[in-house]
Amino acid sequence: MCGIFAYTGKGKKDAGKVLLDGLLSLEYRGYDSAGIFTPESGAVKTPGAVKELRKKVSKDFSGKSGIAHLRWATHGEPTAKNAHPHSDCGGELWLVHNGIIENFKELKEKLAKLGHTFRSDSDTEVLAHLVEEYLGKTRDFEKAALKALNDVRGTYGIALQYKGEPDKLIAARMGSPIVIGLGNGEHFIASDPSPILPHTKKVVFLEDGEVAVLTPQKHVIRKLDSSQVRRNATEIEWSAEQAQKGGYEHFMLKEIMEGPEVIENTLRGRLLPSKGDVKLGGLESVAKKLAKIERIIIVACGTAYYAGLVGEYMLEEHAGIPVEVELGSEFRYRHPVLNERTAVLAISQSGETLDTLEAVREGKRRGALTLGIVNTVGSTIARETDAGVYNHAGPEIGVASTKAFVSQLTALALLTIFLGRQRGMSPKEGKRIARELAALPKKLQAILDRHGDIEKLAKQYGFARDFLYLGRRYNLPVAFEGALKLKEISYVHAEGCGAGEMKHGPIAMIDERFPTVALAPMDSMYEKMISNIHEIKARRGPVIVVATEGDKEVGKLVEDVLYVPKTIEMLEPILNVVPLQLFAYYFARAKGLNVDRPRNLAKSVTVE
Repeated sequence: MCGIFAYTGKGKKDAGKVLLDGLLSLEYRGYDSAGIFTPESGAVKTPGAVKELRKKVSKDFSGKSGIAHLRWATHGEPTAKNAHPHSDCGGELWLVHNGIIENFKELKEKLAKLGHTFRSDSDTEVLAHLVEEYLGKTRDFEKAALKALNDVRGTYGIALQYKGEPDKLIAARMGSPIVIGLGNGEHFIASDPSPILPHTKKVVFLEDGEVAVLTPQKHVIRKLDSSQVRRNATEIEWSAEQAQKGGYEHFMLKEIMEGPEVIENTLRGRLLPSKGDVKLGGLESVAKKLAKIERIIIVACGTAYYAGLVGEYMLEEHAGIPVEVELGSEFRYRHPVLNERTAVLAISQSGETLDTLEAVREGKRRGALTLGIVNTVGSTIARETDAGVYNHAGPEIGVASTKAFVSQLTALALLTIFLGRQRGMSPKEGKRIARELAALPKKLQAILDRHGDIEKLAKQYGFARDFLYLGRRYNLPVAFEGALKLKEISYVHAEGCGAGEMKHGPIAMIDERFPTVALAPMDSMYEKMISNIHEIKARRGPVIVVATEGDKEVGKLVEDVLYVPKTIEMLEPILNVVPLQLFAYYFARAKGLNVDRPRNLAKSVTVE
């Protein structure tokens, strides 16, 4: 949620331009207002997009340092007065903040009695006044910031600037990600690496309870108790160009089209087809513990949760391990029964999803082995889990996740082979799965090559305001994910349903204006899915079927068929989800909607 970017340099670069350009690269996170501050030119804030902020910024707006922010409203409406940065009474201290200050009401009442005047409805403003109060007592910017942060309860990622020391920035983190960029005579603060990459690939990720003090020449990291922290920089492997659209109209389409490359990158150096095995370096340190694990609990949210549901089928069928899949937002409130023979596996594209992160921490507190499947190197979940697997999918900018889902399923398939071979999976079976995994990129490319047919179909169904998505077994989570993609970016009602549950209620909705998308590949569930399609047709419901290439019978039953290449059943979701992603994309684009930035949504949910 939200986006922070801050910069301090020796004056060779104009901070105003650096900050505005950086905000553009953070737009994918989701926001409703924007703001910028430099000590030389002051603050400019506005509801709406970065382009609106650019219009309001004067031609002579500049500076050597500054802070900027994209806000997604929590406390207070998305108005100019609630937009960040926020200041103290005298306009000397300025602050941008991601997260929620839970005790802001009591702090606000206390500060108001001391004479502080508040101008916004935001919880963030309280922190600016709190630092001001301590600054008046200590006359030391760093000490005042540390004292204020020790009074705060809640989550935060912040960047703070004081006019009295204009080249100094202070950053802090508690539950909301903060990255420090290390340049030559310049330093950066950001919510994630994307706005930093055009300037430097050397970054330091702050941990919870840490505060960083930056000047153009150096950076120092301390804990809230003032003790110093030493941490080496991380080299980010992504290039700035990877975060660009590459000639596509939208990031979402670009990222769908990157599917074959994403699978290759997730498999690279890991798949051992000749041995029917895999090499997962990120799990080697806990391999002996994994061999003794008796149960896995997968925790995730949104699209990653649906990937986990597919993983449940994979791991139980082929690795013989009992698996439960839990929503991260519910897991820690259940008092889960865990022990040292339980593994908690967190799946998160960003590695910063707060509910999933807290589930990991709950697992640790209860003695479980914690694992992660994440895409972002150095993210909090990657650092706090005992071991894990990186997706290597590259940056995903579109808010609606697509290529990350494909990569997560691929990583889960690798994990299935890894754990299966520990538990009696034969080399023959391992080779069969590995061979099919290696063949997926070409098969996925064949689906993408027919994107024009899917675009025509999406336009054909533009009349619909409701969709039912049906699947069974491995393809049930794909039905959930297909429905989620459609409603995320086109704002029409869509719901996924187990095809066997259709007659327990959902079939009542079917009529000639209520289409069904049925996942009916030629697998163990084929005949049952065909029966479900007959039932819908009998009620005059339009049906789109995702079917296996060569299935001539389904074409006799329905007119609208999206064919996908044949693969083994456990890998079908990796192929079958892609036509649904493309259908959702073209359906929303035909309506003229902002596909990359759907309303009310953010890329990374870092608050509850």
